[in-house]
Amino acid sequence: MADSTRTSLRPSEELVARPASGEGLPAPADADLRRYLPAIEPERRLNDWGRSERVEGVFDRYLLEFFYRYWFRVEVEGIENVPDTGGGLLVSNHAGALPPDAAMIGKAIKEEHPHPRPLNVTVEHFFKGYPGFSMLIPKIGCVAAHPANVHRLLYDEEQLVLVFPEGRKGTEKLYKDRYKLRRFGRGGFVEAAMRARAPIVPVCVVGAEEAAPIFAQVGLLRRLTGLIYFPITPTFPHLGPLGMLGYLPAKFRIRFLEPIEFPDEDMADDRGLVQSYAHDIRARIQENVFEMVEQRESVWFG
Repeated sequence: MADSTRTSLRPSEELVARPASGEGLPAPADADLRRYLPAIEPERRLNDWGRSERVEGVFDRYLLEFFYRYWFRVEVEGIENVPDTGGGLLVSNHAGALPPDAAMIGKAIKEEHPHPRPLNVTVEHFFKGYPGFSMLIPKIGCVAAHPANVHRLLYDEEQLVLVFPEGRKGTEKLYKDRYKLRRFGRGGFVEAAMRARAPIVPVCVVGAEEAAPIFAQVGLLRRLTGLIYFPITPTFPHLGPLGMLGYLPAKFRIRFLEPIEFPDEDMADDRGLVQSYAHDIRARIQENVFEMVEQRESVWFG
Protein backbone atom coordinates (compact mmCIF):
# COMPACT_ATOMS: atom_id res chain seq x y z
CA MET A 1 0.00 0.00 0.00
CA ALA A 2 1.41 3.42 -0.95
CA ASP A 3 2.37 5.90 1.78
CA SER A 4 -0.31 8.62 1.79
CA THR A 5 2.12 11.23 3.16
CA ARG A 6 3.91 11.30 -0.19
CA THR A 7 0.98 13.09 -1.81
CA SER A 8 0.78 15.85 0.82
CA LEU A 9 1.77 19.40 -0.08
CA ARG A 10 3.06 19.94 3.48
CA PRO A 11 6.83 19.34 3.76
CA SER A 12 7.87 16.61 6.14
CA GLU A 13 9.94 17.43 9.22
CA GLU A 14 12.75 15.29 7.87
CA LEU A 15 13.08 17.47 4.80
CA VAL A 16 12.74 20.87 6.43
CA ALA A 17 15.24 19.95 9.12
CA ARG A 18 18.03 19.75 6.57
CA PRO A 19 20.30 22.80 6.32
CA ALA A 20 19.74 25.42 3.63
CA SER A 21 22.97 24.46 1.89
CA GLY A 22 21.78 20.86 1.51
CA GLU A 23 19.01 19.24 -0.42
CA GLY A 24 16.11 20.21 1.86
CA LEU A 25 13.97 23.32 2.10
CA PRO A 26 15.72 26.31 3.76
CA ALA A 27 12.89 26.92 6.24
CA PRO A 28 11.63 25.54 9.58
CA ALA A 29 8.60 23.27 9.63
CA ASP A 30 6.21 25.96 10.86
CA ALA A 31 7.34 28.67 8.42
CA ASP A 32 5.18 30.25 5.75
CA LEU A 33 6.52 28.80 2.49
CA ARG A 34 4.39 30.90 0.18
CA ARG A 35 7.28 33.28 -0.52
CA TYR A 36 9.06 30.40 -2.28
CA LEU A 37 6.27 30.06 -4.85
CA PRO A 38 6.72 31.66 -8.29
CA ALA A 39 5.66 35.28 -8.29
CA ILE A 40 2.40 36.37 -9.93
CA GLU A 41 3.00 38.15 -13.21
CA PRO A 42 0.51 41.04 -13.61
CA GLU A 43 1.25 41.26 -17.34
CA ARG A 44 0.55 37.56 -17.90
CA ARG A 45 -2.72 37.13 -19.78
CA LEU A 46 -3.02 33.36 -20.10
CA ASN A 47 -5.67 31.25 -18.43
CA ASP A 48 -5.28 27.63 -17.33
CA TRP A 49 -6.04 26.43 -20.86
CA GLY A 50 -3.38 28.61 -22.49
CA ARG A 51 -5.86 31.16 -23.81
CA SER A 52 -4.24 34.53 -24.44
CA GLU A 53 -6.27 37.74 -24.28
CA ARG A 54 -3.54 39.51 -26.24
CA VAL A 55 -3.34 37.00 -29.10
CA GLU A 56 -7.10 36.55 -29.21
CA GLY A 57 -7.58 40.32 -29.34
CA VAL A 58 -5.22 40.69 -32.30
CA PHE A 59 -6.85 37.73 -34.06
CA ASP A 60 -10.29 39.26 -33.56
CA ARG A 61 -9.35 42.82 -34.50
CA TYR A 62 -7.41 42.14 -37.69
CA LEU A 63 -9.01 38.95 -39.03
CA LEU A 64 -12.37 37.98 -37.55
CA GLU A 65 -13.80 41.47 -37.67
CA PHE A 66 -13.20 41.69 -41.43
CA PHE A 67 -14.60 38.25 -42.18
CA TYR A 68 -17.62 38.67 -39.90
CA ARG A 69 -18.66 42.17 -41.02
CA TYR A 70 -17.58 42.47 -44.63
CA TRP A 71 -16.70 39.10 -46.16
CA PHE A 72 -19.30 36.68 -44.81
CA ARG A 73 -21.76 39.41 -43.71
CA VAL A 74 -23.07 37.15 -40.95
CA GLU A 75 -26.74 37.16 -40.01
CA VAL A 76 -27.73 35.68 -36.65
CA GLU A 77 -31.01 34.23 -35.39
CA GLY A 78 -31.97 33.06 -31.89
CA ILE A 79 -28.93 34.46 -30.08
CA GLU A 80 -31.11 34.76 -26.96
CA ASN A 81 -31.07 30.95 -26.71
CA VAL A 82 -27.41 31.06 -25.63
CA PRO A 83 -27.44 31.15 -21.79
CA ASP A 84 -26.31 34.38 -20.10
CA THR A 85 -24.60 32.54 -17.24
CA GLY A 86 -23.57 29.01 -16.30
CA GLY A 87 -22.30 26.21 -18.47
CA GLY A 88 -23.70 25.63 -21.92
CA LEU A 89 -22.82 23.17 -24.69
CA LEU A 90 -23.24 24.44 -28.24
CA VAL A 91 -23.56 21.69 -30.86
CA SER A 92 -23.15 22.64 -34.53
CA ASN A 93 -22.88 21.23 -38.03
CA HIS A 94 -19.38 21.45 -39.49
CA ALA A 95 -17.89 21.48 -42.99
CA GLY A 96 -15.35 23.08 -45.30
CA ALA A 97 -11.66 22.66 -46.08
CA LEU A 98 -10.56 24.79 -43.11
CA PRO A 99 -13.97 25.63 -41.65
CA PRO A 100 -14.54 29.21 -40.44
CA ASP A 101 -17.79 28.28 -38.70
CA ALA A 102 -16.36 28.04 -35.16
CA ALA A 103 -14.78 31.48 -35.40
CA MET A 104 -18.00 33.00 -36.74
CA ILE A 105 -20.13 31.40 -33.99
CA GLY A 106 -17.80 32.78 -31.32
CA LYS A 107 -17.78 36.19 -32.97
CA ALA A 108 -21.60 36.18 -33.16
CA ILE A 109 -21.86 35.58 -29.41
CA LYS A 110 -19.39 38.36 -28.75
CA GLU A 111 -21.11 40.88 -31.03
CA GLU A 112 -24.81 40.01 -30.89
CA HIS A 113 -25.44 38.54 -27.44
CA PRO A 114 -26.71 40.97 -24.75
CA HIS A 115 -24.20 39.43 -22.33
CA PRO A 116 -21.14 38.49 -24.44
CA ARG A 117 -19.16 35.50 -23.19
CA PRO A 118 -16.01 33.71 -24.36
CA LEU A 119 -16.50 30.50 -26.29
CA ASN A 120 -14.27 27.45 -25.87
CA VAL A 121 -13.96 25.39 -29.06
CA THR A 122 -13.09 21.69 -28.89
CA VAL A 123 -10.63 20.49 -31.54
CA GLU A 124 -9.27 17.10 -32.55
CA HIS A 125 -5.98 15.89 -31.08
CA PHE A 126 -4.28 15.58 -34.49
CA PHE A 127 -3.67 19.36 -34.48
CA LYS A 128 -0.86 18.75 -31.98
CA GLY A 129 1.27 17.39 -34.80
CA TYR A 130 1.56 20.72 -36.62
CA PRO A 131 4.27 23.03 -35.19
CA GLY A 132 3.23 26.65 -34.90
CA PHE A 133 -0.42 25.90 -35.54
CA SER A 134 -0.57 23.68 -32.46
CA MET A 135 0.77 26.60 -30.39
CA LEU A 136 -1.74 29.07 -31.82
CA ILE A 137 -5.01 27.20 -31.38
CA PRO A 138 -5.06 27.15 -27.54
CA LYS A 139 -4.25 30.87 -27.49
CA ILE A 140 -7.45 31.67 -29.40
CA GLY A 141 -9.73 29.55 -27.22
CA CYS A 142 -9.42 25.97 -28.49
CA VAL A 143 -9.14 22.95 -26.18
CA ALA A 144 -8.56 19.26 -26.87
CA ALA A 145 -11.81 17.37 -27.45
CA HIS A 146 -11.80 15.15 -24.37
CA PRO A 147 -14.76 14.41 -22.05
CA ALA A 148 -12.77 15.48 -18.97
CA ASN A 149 -12.00 18.86 -20.53
CA VAL A 150 -15.63 19.41 -21.55
CA HIS A 151 -16.90 18.45 -18.08
CA ARG A 152 -14.46 20.78 -16.33
CA LEU A 153 -15.42 23.70 -18.58
CA LEU A 154 -19.16 23.07 -18.26
CA TYR A 155 -19.47 22.04 -14.61
CA ASP A 156 -16.49 23.44 -12.72
CA GLU A 157 -15.90 26.66 -14.67
CA GLU A 158 -19.46 27.17 -16.01
CA GLN A 159 -18.24 28.15 -19.47
CA LEU A 160 -19.65 27.93 -22.97
CA VAL A 161 -18.24 25.06 -25.05
CA LEU A 162 -18.67 24.44 -28.77
CA VAL A 163 -18.47 20.90 -30.16
CA PHE A 164 -18.76 19.50 -33.68
CA PRO A 165 -20.02 15.90 -33.35
CA GLU A 166 -19.41 15.23 -37.06
CA GLY A 167 -15.69 15.62 -36.35
CA ARG A 168 -13.26 15.09 -39.20
CA LYS A 169 -15.97 13.35 -41.24
CA GLY A 170 -17.62 16.74 -41.62
CA THR A 171 -14.53 18.59 -42.82
CA GLU A 172 -13.72 15.84 -45.34
CA LYS A 173 -17.17 16.10 -46.93
CA LEU A 174 -17.25 16.92 -50.64
CA TYR A 175 -19.20 19.80 -52.13
CA LYS A 176 -21.68 17.45 -53.77
CA ASP A 177 -22.66 16.25 -50.27
CA ARG A 178 -22.97 19.76 -48.78
CA TYR A 179 -25.33 20.27 -45.84
CA LYS A 180 -25.89 16.55 -45.38
CA LEU A 181 -24.84 15.96 -41.80
CA ARG A 182 -22.66 12.99 -40.95
CA ARG A 183 -23.30 10.69 -38.02
CA PHE A 184 -22.91 12.29 -34.58
CA GLY A 185 -20.58 9.66 -33.16
CA ARG A 186 -21.69 7.80 -30.03
CA GLY A 187 -23.35 10.74 -28.33
CA GLY A 188 -20.48 11.57 -26.01
CA PHE A 189 -21.35 15.26 -26.14
CA VAL A 190 -24.85 14.49 -24.79
CA GLU A 191 -23.43 12.44 -21.94
CA ALA A 192 -21.01 15.28 -21.05
CA ALA A 193 -23.85 17.80 -20.92
CA MET A 194 -26.01 15.46 -18.84
CA ARG A 195 -23.29 14.86 -16.25
CA ALA A 196 -22.59 18.59 -16.00
CA ARG A 197 -26.33 19.38 -15.99
CA ALA A 198 -25.67 21.96 -18.67
CA PRO A 199 -28.11 22.76 -21.49
CA ILE A 200 -27.36 21.87 -25.09
CA VAL A 201 -27.95 24.62 -27.65
CA PRO A 202 -28.12 23.25 -31.22
CA VAL A 203 -26.52 25.59 -33.77
CA CYS A 204 -27.11 25.65 -37.52
CA VAL A 205 -24.61 27.26 -39.92
CA VAL A 206 -25.20 27.93 -43.60
CA GLY A 207 -22.50 29.39 -45.86
CA ALA A 208 -19.37 27.56 -44.70
CA GLU A 209 -19.68 24.84 -47.31
CA GLU A 210 -19.67 27.38 -50.14
CA ALA A 211 -16.98 29.55 -48.52
CA ALA A 212 -14.51 26.64 -48.37
CA PRO A 213 -15.82 23.99 -50.80
CA ILE A 214 -14.00 20.70 -51.31
CA PHE A 215 -14.26 19.26 -54.80
CA ALA A 216 -12.05 16.20 -54.30
CA GLN A 217 -9.75 14.41 -51.85
CA VAL A 218 -6.34 13.12 -53.00
CA GLY A 219 -5.34 10.20 -50.79
CA LEU A 220 -1.85 9.76 -52.29
CA LEU A 221 -0.89 13.39 -51.67
CA ARG A 222 -2.32 13.18 -48.16
CA ARG A 223 0.03 10.30 -47.37
CA LEU A 224 3.02 12.01 -49.00
CA THR A 225 2.50 15.34 -47.24
CA GLY A 226 1.42 13.93 -43.86
CA LEU A 227 -1.68 16.14 -43.81
CA ILE A 228 -4.87 14.86 -42.21
CA TYR A 229 -6.44 15.21 -45.65
CA PHE A 230 -5.47 16.78 -48.96
CA PRO A 231 -8.48 18.63 -50.42
CA ILE A 232 -8.84 20.22 -53.82
CA THR A 233 -10.51 23.63 -53.38
CA PRO A 234 -10.78 26.79 -55.53
CA THR A 235 -7.59 28.12 -53.92
CA PHE A 236 -5.71 25.04 -52.68
CA PRO A 237 -3.18 23.60 -53.48
CA HIS A 238 -2.24 25.99 -56.33
CA LEU A 239 -1.97 29.00 -53.98
CA GLY A 240 0.03 27.08 -51.41
CA PRO A 241 -0.72 26.86 -47.66
CA LEU A 242 -2.37 30.29 -47.64
CA GLY A 243 -4.86 28.87 -50.12
CA MET A 244 -6.54 27.11 -47.19
CA LEU A 245 -7.57 30.57 -45.98
CA GLY A 246 -8.77 31.66 -49.41
CA TYR A 247 -12.44 31.75 -48.47
CA LEU A 248 -15.09 32.63 -51.03
CA PRO A 249 -17.47 35.46 -49.98
CA ALA A 250 -20.49 33.27 -49.25
CA LYS A 251 -23.26 34.76 -47.13
CA PHE A 252 -23.31 33.27 -43.61
CA ARG A 253 -26.42 32.62 -41.57
CA ILE A 254 -26.24 31.24 -38.03
CA ARG A 255 -29.30 30.02 -36.16
CA PHE A 256 -29.26 29.16 -32.44
CA LEU A 257 -32.11 26.78 -31.57
CA GLU A 258 -33.92 26.47 -28.25
CA PRO A 259 -31.81 24.86 -25.52
CA ILE A 260 -32.34 21.30 -24.32
CA GLU A 261 -32.20 20.92 -20.52
CA PHE A 262 -30.98 17.93 -18.48
CA PRO A 263 -32.18 18.31 -14.88
CA ASP A 264 -31.11 14.85 -13.69
CA GLU A 265 -27.47 13.71 -13.73
CA ASP A 266 -28.52 10.04 -13.67
CA MET A 267 -29.79 10.43 -17.23
CA ALA A 268 -26.20 9.93 -18.44
CA ASP A 269 -26.20 6.32 -17.19
CA ASP A 270 -28.88 5.32 -19.72
CA ARG A 271 -27.00 4.69 -22.97
CA GLY A 272 -30.20 4.31 -24.93
CA LEU A 273 -31.42 7.71 -23.73
CA VAL A 274 -28.09 9.31 -24.62
CA GLN A 275 -28.21 7.90 -28.15
CA SER A 276 -31.82 9.00 -28.51
CA TYR A 277 -30.99 12.59 -27.58
CA ALA A 278 -27.99 12.61 -29.93
CA HIS A 279 -30.17 11.36 -32.80
CA ASP A 280 -32.88 13.95 -32.07
CA ILE A 281 -30.37 16.82 -31.88
CA ARG A 282 -28.83 15.82 -35.21
CA ALA A 283 -32.30 15.64 -36.75
CA ARG A 284 -33.20 19.11 -35.44
CA ILE A 285 -30.02 20.64 -36.84
CA GLN A 286 -30.44 18.86 -40.18
CA GLU A 287 -34.06 19.99 -40.52
CA ASN A 288 -33.19 23.62 -39.81
CA VAL A 289 -30.15 23.60 -42.10
CA PHE A 290 -32.27 22.33 -45.01
CA GLU A 291 -34.86 25.00 -44.22
CA MET A 292 -32.24 27.77 -44.17
CA VAL A 293 -30.73 26.59 -47.47
CA GLU A 294 -34.16 26.46 -49.08
CA GLN A 295 -35.07 29.97 -47.87
CA ARG A 296 -32.02 31.75 -49.18
CA GLU A 297 -32.21 33.23 -52.65
CA SER A 298 -28.46 33.46 -53.33
CA VAL A 299 -25.32 31.79 -52.00
CA TRP A 300 -23.52 35.14 -52.11
CA PHE A 301 -26.25 37.58 -51.08
CA GLY A 302 -28.49 35.51 -48.87
